[in-house]
Amino acid sequence: MRDLILHHYPTSPFAEKIRRVLGYKKLPWKSVVIPTVMPKPEVVALTGGYRKTPILQIGADIYCDTALICDVLEQIQPAPPLYPARNKGAARLIAQWSDNTLFWASMGYNFSAAGVAQLFAGSSPETGKSFAEDRAKMRVAVPRLGPADAAAAYKSYLRRLANMLEEHPYLLGQEACVADFAAYHPLWFTRNRTSVMAGILDATPVVLAWMDRIAAIASTQGSDLQASEAITVAANATPAALHDAVFQDDHGIPLGSQVTIISDSFGPEPSTGELIAATRMHYTLRRVDQRAGTVHVHFPRIGYVMRAVRAA
Repeated sequence: MRDLILHHYPTSPFAEKIRRVLGYKKLPWKSVVIPTVMPKPEVVALTGGYRKTPILQIGADIYCDTALICDVLEQIQPAPPLYPARNKGAARLIAQWSDNTLFWASMGYNFSAAGVAQLFAGSSPETGKSFAEDRAKMRVAVPRLGPADAAAAYKSYLRRLANMLEEHPYLLGQEACVADFAAYHPLWFTRNRTSVMAGILDATPVVLAWMDRIAAIASTQGSDLQASEAITVAANATPAALHDAVFQDDHGIPLGSQVTIISDSFGPEPSTGELIAATRMHYTLRRVDQRAGTVHVHFPRIGYVMRAVRAA
């Protein structure tokens, strides 16, 4: 198996989700630490525009969005499963809710004045300003909750998670699944990155105990790799063959067309390339970069919009 290369940074909650999944599946990986804000030239060289964190690289294949990354890791290492046989649909739905509704409520709460002060303590004023401006540019269609409304929603969501944990140790039963890792990462940020705000968790001790169980799952540590080395890996590799890429045409855009793919809510930077797969679950673009060579960039369907590139 080719090396799994995770492009991430330590304080990214979505990267923490994938780091925990890698540990759960005991998969070795290489770590490329990327900037928290733009510019991200090495990331864009691989993706063609997409800049959200993390991305997973396997040779010349680039996987965007943690929902798709989880699917890829499940294919590579099916055991222990992320999608329990009797609860696959529920696991995916809870994960999607966690990555969106729960995440944004938690961040509205975490980024109160006290949380921001802790996050950027010891940094220059320009650092905090740069981060705020960068994230403002990324917001496309995400409702912005004020701290009070975010706190109220977050408390309700924590109680609902607690209800799910009353009779078993994980959200859907006796073993962790993708729902657990998706729900964990926003709460991890509260507890570990804005700990001054972590008192909100105390009202749900069953959730805190569940977090301890997730945190105790044996983790794997990524070995360091420079961004330039990762680009060289891509340039020297050939993208994997698309064995089961059954074409599902929902757009009237034939394979071989030049298209853009963009997030429907957060991260407005489009990736452009030749559409070579559109299955029921994902899109794949073939693109050529001066540094990375020919790469295949993969996106999940849910959460992304595809459009044909019109001739000028």
